[in-house]
Amino acid sequence: MKLPKGTQRNRPVRRRAATGATAVAMGAAMVLGSGLTTTAHADGATTATGIVLGVGAGESQRVVSWYTSADTPQVVQVAPTSQVRGGQFPKNSATFSATVAANSVSGGYNAHATIDSLRKNTTYSYRVGTQGSWSPTYSFKTQDFKGNFDFLFYGDPQIGSSGDVAKDGAGWKDTLDVSLAANPKAELLVSGGDQVDSANTESQWNAFLGPDKLRQYPWAATIGNHDVGGKAYDQHFWTPNTDRSAAYYKGDPATQSGGDYWYTYKDVLFIDINSNAYANGADEAHLGYISDVVKKHGRDAKYTVLVYHHSIYSPADHANDSDNQKRRQDFPAAFSKLGVDLVLQGHDHSYSRSYVIKNGKKADPAEKPGADQVVQGPGGVIYVTANSASGSKYYDLTAPDPAQDPAYGPDPLNPKSHWANSVENQEHVRTYVKVQVRDNKLVVENLRSGTCAAPNAAVELGKVSWCGPADGADTAPPVGSVVDKVVVHPYRGKATAESADATSARTGADWLQ
Repeated sequence: MKLPKGTQRNRPVRRRAATGATAVAMGAAMVLGSGLTTTAHADGATTATGIVLGVGAGESQRVVSWYTSADTPQVVQVAPTSQVRGGQFPKNSATFSATVAANSVSGGYNAHATIDSLRKNTTYSYRVGTQGSWSPTYSFKTQDFKGNFDFLFYGDPQIGSSGDVAKDGAGWKDTLDVSLAANPKAELLVSGGDQVDSANTESQWNAFLGPDKLRQYPWAATIGNHDVGGKAYDQHFWTPNTDRSAAYYKGDPATQSGGDYWYTYKDVLFIDINSNAYANGADEAHLGYISDVVKKHGRDAKYTVLVYHHSIYSPADHANDSDNQKRRQDFPAAFSKLGVDLVLQGHDHSYSRSYVIKNGKKADPAEKPGADQVVQGPGGVIYVTANSASGSKYYDLTAPDPAQDPAYGPDPLNPKSHWANSVENQEHVRTYVKVQVRDNKLVVENLRSGTCAAPNAAVELGKVSWCGPADGADTAPPVGSVVDKVVVHPYRGKATAESADATSARTGADWLQ
């Protein structure tokens, strides 16, 4: 028996790579739960580690991934928290079968299962494993399946990059704790990539996955250049609607991680691409993938948000990297044509927010730096680069250098910044980005999750020589204070699905013709 009808939005059927996930009966009536808790109970010795709650194809799905020491059939067991008493799940709990595969690195096995047919405004408890060998129990809460919502975006935890995994992990955990204490109803945690510093080093993955918040809120993973060099990323995260064709990998799909994927959440179409793959026609392949998704699903969304790792309007060390110069040629005009609203990026361990960009140029030459209200107009796109969420590594802002890239010179209104960026910021303190999705606007904020005090590994270990605003001349403001905030008023006249019909394999200047 499936869950009661009427609990899912009327969305198109979503294709996804086979997971083997099948729902078993859930017979009990489901009632509204309360609270978001973690319970330390386990029925027996657990073989599961690295449990992480992932985003599903829509509001009524979640994906659970974990590592296991046994190549045996395993499941996710789920029940409304209100029906779990004394740590005991009811007999009519739902179980969702996992796909279990051998790890190509670190030994053992990885497992993934999709929880489906969740009801809105319900707190659920879940555990993984088998009868007599369950993991601890964790809980998450669904919210309304329509209307406004907030999500949080995190840049480059890159656990291990400071040289001290424990300090990096402490900063990462603190950012999650701070951000979710301030925003307990945030519905998604969106990654900017580089979860770890070394793709196949499990001690770094253990520290990244250590916080229980990653078992309570869905993590929408993004692959970074430090994640791509092995199979651990693919083994730790299973993502919905994923195309794992060779075009979406850097290197050999048999030995490295990759893929492009998409999902919808309420009125937002999220598309996540592997920007590590950019040479030999990969950008064209990514744009073909994005075009196809927008064509098929753009009509169902008020907003389209792209997520990938390499910031094309990077403000710091990576500003003039040759690969970013190529992406700056390949992506912007296509994104404008497709009606993209917001692009979220990582990689450069500093914060930036672009002006409204149309076809790779500033849409309104008169838009002032740091404007707190912007109107997108047709083809207008906002690009955001996230700073370090863990404090493991920061990159200082660079001055625009036309000698390295004439197309990425200074802003006439603020020559210290690159022409594309309304705001560029680096204080050597941890931050995260909050996005409020509303019917008639997006509100984007960069918020401090730390100060110059510990945990802040790069500062503690002397990796940077100053901390605070104005290159350390000013005292760091308190946790929760605002670095930047902008209200984005979208253009409602774009016909994204129609525009996508003719965009399959075109890049660069082709999009402007």
